[in-house]
Amino acid sequence: MGNEGHVSAWRQPHSSRRPRALSPLREHLRDTFWFAPTAGLVCSVLLWWASSALDVALVEHLQREGRYELLRGLISVVNDAKTIVTTISSAMMTFIGVVFSISLVAVQMASGQLTPRVVRIFIRSRISKLTLTVFLATFLFSLLVLTSYESERNARRVESVPVVQSIVTMLLVGLSLLLFIGYVSSTLRLMQVGPVVDRIAQEALGMLVRLPVGSADSVPLPPETSRIGHQGHAGVLLDIHAARLVRLARRKGVVLRLIPRIGDFLVPGTPVLAVHGGAAPRRFTPGYTVSVGVERTFHQDLGLGLRQLSDIALRALSPAVNDPTTAVQCLDRIVQLLASFAGRPLGEVRYRDRRGVVRLVQNVPGWTDLVDLALAEIRGCAVHAPQVTRRLFAGIDDLLLIVPAERRAPLLRHRTLLLQAVERTAPTADERRFATSPDRQGIG
Repeated sequence: MGNEGHVSAWRQPHSSRRPRALSPLREHLRDTFWFAPTAGLVCSVLLWWASSALDVALVEHLQREGRYELLRGLISVVNDAKTIVTTISSAMMTFIGVVFSISLVAVQMASGQLTPRVVRIFIRSRISKLTLTVFLATFLFSLLVLTSYESERNARRVESVPVVQSIVTMLLVGLSLLLFIGYVSSTLRLMQVGPVVDRIAQEALGMLVRLPVGSADSVPLPPETSRIGHQGHAGVLLDIHAARLVRLARRKGVVLRLIPRIGDFLVPGTPVLAVHGGAAPRRFTPGYTVSVGVERTFHQDLGLGLRQLSDIALRALSPAVNDPTTAVQCLDRIVQLLASFAGRPLGEVRYRDRRGVVRLVQNVPGWTDLVDLALAEIRGCAVHAPQVTRRLFAGIDDLLLIVPAERRAPLLRHRTLLLQAVERTAPTADERRFATSPDRQGIG
């Protein structure tokens, strides 16, 4: 991965590029809500500094050219614009508070209706971060512009006339209004089931393109010599920095094997890396190569998309909600994801160094694991909802036409279990026949 190693794994033709070496850091920053606004505030200060320098240069140029009438006209216009800038600076922070208070209410409603993990979509949303960044930058920039106004009205002695700064302030206000429209539209879509499940599916498919998910290399590893335990705080294994691990293993002449899967919960002392073919690296702590956090992320987690879709479907099938149509929408995306996994080698990823030597082995979910994650819980809750059972039968039948022959067994097992459950639940033959008829729309 990165510049040091490459991956021996099947990939789609359009996904042959190597993962970026800094991709873990990039993904971790995307899961925060502070980085973009902080960077925007810094850029706002730099923009004000550049605009102020241009204003000073403009005044000096006009004074050298003796164009005092034009300069007095600019002073008059800028003083009139000061009222607008003052209004902007006083109203922008109130506007920010109102907008995001309404947005948090909308996110809370969406998380209550679908799943609490939908909040992560809001946190990772680019339009949300960009809107907050521009709002805060406009507020700070307008405050800084107010410091540039001078009480001096004499065109011969004035040092700065904030012409450029006033223009930039107006442009930032216009950009804020445009982003506000896009932000409201995006937040309203977050309250709809279709866009949410589509967003989850797209993130899962995007991760699938970036992540090598299998290996055709079955050469046995050297004997295991030692294990390295987790020494940090307890939490979920978010991702690994494969490029660093490959470099470390190459320098020590060993093969490292990641013992837990991405998404597993680790406590201090849990074995994380197994060393094959040599002694463990001295004074090595996996903290800078293995990321542990509070909640799973899409970065390298193969099953997270299926987990979230299953959670939404289970909540929809609960007696308190009783919304089988939402469960059907989730099944549409579950079938889409399983179809994307169907032709890929699964179970193990092997990372190689520049010379083609295997240096890192990562365990990933196999096909049976993914099918069970996608179907087992929904199948158990769907027997009283013919709309969902019909969609399940149709989805399994479609997947049976796609997957290789050696991967049909778990699908057939779930189909048989679903058929048996419906036969036990439905009281009459007609109801059983209706509930077991495949229908891609549930009840079309």
